[in-house]
Amino acid sequence: MIAGLLGLGGGFILGPLFLGLGIPPQVASATSTLAMAFSASMAVVEYYLLKRFPIPYALYFVSIATAAALVGQHLVRKAIAILGRASVIIFILTFTLCVSAVLLGGVGVAHMIQKIENKEYMGFGDLCTYRATK
Repeated sequence: MIAGLLGLGGGFILGPLFLGLGIPPQVASATSTLAMAFSASMAVVEYYLLKRFPIPYALYFVSIATAAALVGQHLVRKAIAILGRASVIIFILTFTLCVSAVLLGGVGVAHMIQKIENKEYMGFGDLCTYRATK
């Protein structure tokens, strides 16, 4: 339940909320990332228990994500040192949220168009022909 409350959506909400409350960008970014990591780790445990966890792929993605995180952290530290402003983190967070929102909407629309073209069932029924059972 906690993972659901703090999941991906919680991480996206916590970052801007904390920034709006005046919490330093470093703390806001770290807290929202921790919330998303907690949710993702619960999903990993669930898939592992269901025996749907491809360990070689997981190790590959963990190594790539770890390397990307270390490189990203180094680059952000350099940018903050060069510019002398921690607001770089706010711009990165804003850019990430905007790109995620656009891509999420685009993927949803693409899937919907594909289902319409293939005449697949999308979960909607005809209200005019609905008959209640007695």
